Amino acid sequence: MKRKIRCGWVGDDPLMRAYHDREWGTPVHEDRTLFEFLILEGAQAGLSWKTVLDKRENFRTAFDHFDPKKIAHYTKRDMKRLLANPGIIRNRLKIKATINNAQKFLEAQKEFGSFDRYIWRFVDHRPIQHKFKSLSELPTRTVESDMMSKDLKKRGFKFVGSTICYAFMQAVGMVNDHTINCFRYNQLRRKK
Repeated sequence: MKRKIRCGWVGDDPLMRAYHDREWGTPVHEDRTLFEFLILEGAQAGLSWKTVLDKRENFRTAFDHFDPKKIAHYTKRDMKRLLANPGIIRNRLKIKATINNAQKFLEAQKEFGSFDRYIWRFVDHRPIQHKFKSLSELPTRTVESDMMSKDLKKRGFKFVGSTICYAFMQAVGMVNDHTINCFRYNQLRRKK
């Protein structure tokens, strides 16, 4: 049986493989999922994606399944509850940013009709198709992620530097950064 070739960052961890094979790079247009990835990418700052992925289900439970309407109204009591939760990344600034970003997310939804319409503007509403042969070719930021970061910051979002924005773009399929030898590359080349 022929072994599937995956991007070099995946490794042997079953959770990382499942994430790579089913989610990473797949175009996302559902607002709540976009919000989830925006928050998780911000939570990753300074950590590995594996750490975030291992805690993802705990994040979903702790943060009302990433419902921005609920999170936008979190109180000091919620903040205290979250800081005491060992199942998530208990960083005060990141938790405060999540609450803030939920509020700003709702503002963007209201202005553009959906967050999807707002965020996908940065790639002209279709995935950028890269043709990288190795991981060493993948950028950590681009002109598009710089523009996205600048605009999000102007709107009051936190933990949205260009590197975080580029990781978000990779995760939600705004760019296809699967290496060309990866079995997912051609599958995603056809997705919009």
